[in-house]
Amino acid sequence: MFKPIWKALACTLALSAMSTAMAADPVVIKFSHVVAEQTPKGQGALLFKKLVEERLPGKVKVEVYPNSSLFGDGKEMEALLLGDVQMIAPSLAKFEQYTKTVQLFDLPFLFDDISAVDRFQLSPEGQKLLKSMESKNITGLAYWHNGMKQLSANKPLREPKDARGLKFRVQASAVLEEQFKAVNANPRKMSFAEVYQGLQTGVVNGAENPYSNIYSQKMHEVQKYITESNHGLLDYMLITNTKFWNGLPPDIRTELDKILVEVTAHVNKEAAQLNEHDKQRILDAKTTEIITMTPEER
Repeated sequence: MFKPIWKALACTLALSAMSTAMAADPVVIKFSHVVAEQTPKGQGALLFKKLVEERLPGKVKVEVYPNSSLFGDGKEMEALLLGDVQMIAPSLAKFEQYTKTVQLFDLPFLFDDISAVDRFQLSPEGQKLLKSMESKNITGLAYWHNGMKQLSANKPLREPKDARGLKFRVQASAVLEEQFKAVNANPRKMSFAEVYQGLQTGVVNGAENPYSNIYSQKMHEVQKYITESNHGLLDYMLITNTKFWNGLPPDIRTELDKILVEVTAHVNKEAAQLNEHDKQRILDAKTTEIITMTPEER
């Protein structure tokens, strides 16, 4: 009579031990992005990993995959929705098929400077946009700056007519396509990882990027001119899978929220400084002429 009782007890204890072991396994957050580690987004991802593993030791593990090493531009959103990654930070132009409201960030000359961007993103209207895709299983966690966009090409761009006939790389955004069509240029969709080669081989003649992207991807080596137009914004929305986020233990989610506030402040401060530093590095390289514009010329 002892055997069946003790056997049942052994099974119960074994299951309990397995359950405890499973509960002790850390939450794994795979953070995939498409830019270099020395960019604002790349540094933000590394700082997030550092702070999470300091403040939630044994509870959360963060794996960072930079430079399209896990998923590229065209695949990372699908990977997030499938649960193959838990965090990505696509540019704001990438949300067209999920919500039209975020497209407002692609409109040219909507914001005069980053301070104006901050005011909107921190407003109730801006914060509301972070939650605008939850029905699609996408939760926005923060806005991360990359910077104001500059035009690069192999000919000087001082007036709209100078862009006529040129092929410009654009992200997959109808607004950005129309922006270049309006000046009689030809927009070409292309993933970020392909831009350098596209410029080098002449598949495209120009692009629009903040200085940090231009320098980190060495675009200044294959572009003779940069027009400092500040015509648009290239920012990111840090997003997660809604089901994953809501399924986290409340104490972990609360701590991650606190960490993200800290990381976001750091990223946005560093982005402005890095763009200035990288502009100077481009000037020092003496491969590219930077054309500045007056407010009237803009």
